Amino acid sequence: MTPEGKMVEGTVQDRTRQVIANLEAILKASGMGLENVVKANIYLSNLSRDFEAVNEVYKEMLPEPKPARTCVGVAELPAGGTDVEIEFVAYDGN
Repeated sequence: MTPEGKMVEGTVQDRTRQVIANLEAILKASGMGLENVVKANIYLSNLSRDFEAVNEVYKEMLPEPKPARTCVGVAELPAGGTDVEIEFVAYDGN
């Protein structure tokens, strides 16, 4: 979703980029960045169709070393018909 709460049109890659950008903004507001992410949980409503596409965006947007990751297929996601949901666990070093 956009910061305004609208569903992102386009591909699962477009939606994945927006999800990661949203999470990055939350991290930045907390004085952290994507480099602080230590764990990612990714939920896909169509794992076999979307895994590779989401993985490409994950590799493109997250810095090395990549955080630990779990990616699971789910029957559906609650956010108005989206096909990808991501949660990050971040550590600020303290």
